[in-house]
Amino acid sequence: MNFKDLNLNKYLLSALADLGYTTPTTIQGKVFSVVMSGADVCGIAQTGTGKTLAYLLPLLNMWKYSKEKNPQILVIVPTRELVAQVVEAVKKLSTYLSLDVIGVYGGTNINTQKLELENGLDVLVATPGRLYDLAVAGAFKIKGIKKVVIDEVDEMLNLGFRPQLRNILDLLPQARQNLLFSATLIEEVEELMNAYFDNPVKIEAAPAGTPVENIDQVVYEVPNFYTKVNLLKLLLAEDGTMTKVLVFAATKKLADDLFEQLEPSYPGAAGVIHSNKEQNHRFNTVKQFKEGTYKFIIATDVVARGIDIAEVTHVINFDVPQVPENYIHRIGRTGRADKKGISITFVTEKEQEPRQAIESLMNFKIPVTPLPADLEISSELTEDEVPKVYMKEIQVKVPKKEQRGASFHERSAKNSKTNKKVSRRDQMKKKYGKPITRRGKK
Repeated sequence: MNFKDLNLNKYLLSALADLGYTTPTTIQGKVFSVVMSGADVCGIAQTGTGKTLAYLLPLLNMWKYSKEKNPQILVIVPTRELVAQVVEAVKKLSTYLSLDVIGVYGGTNINTQKLELENGLDVLVATPGRLYDLAVAGAFKIKGIKKVVIDEVDEMLNLGFRPQLRNILDLLPQARQNLLFSATLIEEVEELMNAYFDNPVKIEAAPAGTPVENIDQVVYEVPNFYTKVNLLKLLLAEDGTMTKVLVFAATKKLADDLFEQLEPSYPGAAGVIHSNKEQNHRFNTVKQFKEGTYKFIIATDVVARGIDIAEVTHVINFDVPQVPENYIHRIGRTGRADKKGISITFVTEKEQEPRQAIESLMNFKIPVTPLPADLEISSELTEDEVPKVYMKEIQVKVPKKEQRGASFHERSAKNSKTNKKVSRRDQMKKKYGKPITRRGKK
């Protein structure tokens, strides 16, 4: 099958030809006719299989020019990087169409975005939070939206956008076509579909959790954190095929720490990206990675969804993700567009359990590669790795209430005091041995 078999209009075929695309991916081929029929769709496909074009091609094929200049197509994505990615894809596909697309996301001036929307648009791409704020403020007319796409919905729910999604879907016109795309079909996604979709057609390009065939996966079993750092440095220095490497870190702090340790060896060739970085920094980092200025970038799971780069040679999981599905998302960053990719995972003893969960999800045992002979095994441990010494707690048995003694002691006779009244006569007798009487005045 090629794109000409999909009955696309000549404008889209010309744009695809300019981009060098001739053959649709599995998900693109399966989804096109179903979306064109007007049915609601739930598309399940791994990251890197062409989901963005899978929904854009049929929607743009159905799009018709309108003088109203209100958005007809709404695409909701979890991160600002994905907003930029989808906007770029729409612009490339609409080269020969008189179509306007605008992307909006949080972290920037909302008033500037309101002014931009006033000029009119056909396709709106947005993150849930900023979309809801603009909709409530009346920055655009919701009633004109005919097609709604929720992309990476599993990640959206993981990021806590459930209330915003439901609020947005409640605001939208009832007569609309809904398209949902996700790499995994979790229970919460099904609940959302049942509540807002009209008998959606489920289309799977591959079962969730299936490892991508053109990605070679390996595991290095390492004793501790600092040995991981030494191994990463060694691989980057000695493996000449590592020309564009994406390193995944579990947290923003870990990403920054790794960058500080690696950047001195790669001045100007290393980048770090996570949600605490400013928007311009994030876009610039991805741009320099795409252009090849950066040999590698260190990223967290959240922002990595928006990194769509066909030439990523290696994905390195510096840590094992606690959520098995995130492993599938991570390794999907390499081996894109039918190119070969390599995934490397560092595993300590404490990470064996999440590793087994990943292998169980994929029904695939990741082969173990021996550690390099020249690797320096570090004896230094992080605070979390230092063995904890637990002191035995001695339990003191408290006697029963009836067995306990009094809560006070009797005073000695010397210290005992009474309120007995003593006359002056008795006081004098005690002092002088005989009673002393006062004599009358003469």
